[in-house]
Amino acid sequence: MKITRRNFLKKGLAGTLFLGAANLPQPLQAVVASTSMVAPRRAKRVILISLDGICVEGLRQAKTPHLDTLFAEGVLSTETRVVMPSVTLPNWTSHLTGSGPEQHGVADNAWTIDKYKLPSIEKDVDGYYPSVFSVLKQAMPQAKTAFYYNWKPLINPYNRQYLDEISFLEKDAYIENYEKAFNFLVENRQSPTLVFLYSVHTDHVGHKHKWMSQEYIRSIEEADVEIGKLLDKMKQEDLYKDTHFMFLTDHGGIEYGHGGLSVDEMIVPWGITGPKIKKGMKMEEPNNTVNTASIILHLFRVEQPIGWTGEIPKSIFS
Repeated sequence: MKITRRNFLKKGLAGTLFLGAANLPQPLQAVVASTSMVAPRRAKRVILISLDGICVEGLRQAKTPHLDTLFAEGVLSTETRVVMPSVTLPNWTSHLTGSGPEQHGVADNAWTIDKYKLPSIEKDVDGYYPSVFSVLKQAMPQAKTAFYYNWKPLINPYNRQYLDEISFLEKDAYIENYEKAFNFLVENRQSPTLVFLYSVHTDHVGHKHKWMSQEYIRSIEEADVEIGKLLDKMKQEDLYKDTHFMFLTDHGGIEYGHGGLSVDEMIVPWGITGPKIKKGMKMEEPNNTVNTASIILHLFRVEQPIGWTGEIPKSIFS
């Protein structure tokens, strides 16, 4: 029986706790998928355009012509649910591991490899839960991976040996990482490539000035300008049309914070575009942050680990 988030929660919790307590290292196995839903051809590159703390209404009110163009060329969900708690590290980990906190064990922003409350259901030899980066690199050693970020704890759940380039910027800086990401794409244009391109500045503006404030809306618009510059340069280098882009966020917010169960915190925008993705579609199929990594592996025609609970929404494919 295929493990899904639904039947895992129904039947697998006892097994999860047992395996976690046993703390037995298990090999991470990934093979080329052989299901009937395999994409016609393997993805060339996937770019994860990731902004922290974007609520649905904030994206609607912000003037984002470049993101709007991407969404018009692909699929947009305005009903994607995040995992609980609606805070940063658990949700980005869920995006990138195809699993919720009950599997990967990252339940708060303080998680580190040696400081956690719940052990993950499996670990590699270094103690890390399988991520989209590690699974992809093990199945496709020729693949190139990059991780660009500006919130220091964000990288803690991932085994760095599976990342070819890592760039951290301090004080909410992010523009330099967009430039680095473009250079990485150019240098590795002949290789299967996965790029995580993230900024926390939008979330920090929300905490400082309030979600839906003018400052918060402006921070989204400023990011859209840089996204547009990246897309234009990719078009000039003939890297655009055969790339899959995903727009991701980890939670919304209300007033000056997040972490609760309100709609504005728990429901977020999510988008995807690229070869064989439907165009101009509003996604009606239920979606969750745990599905992101499953979709990425599917695009690269790699099977996900058995412990993952992410699912592949069939409706997004043409």
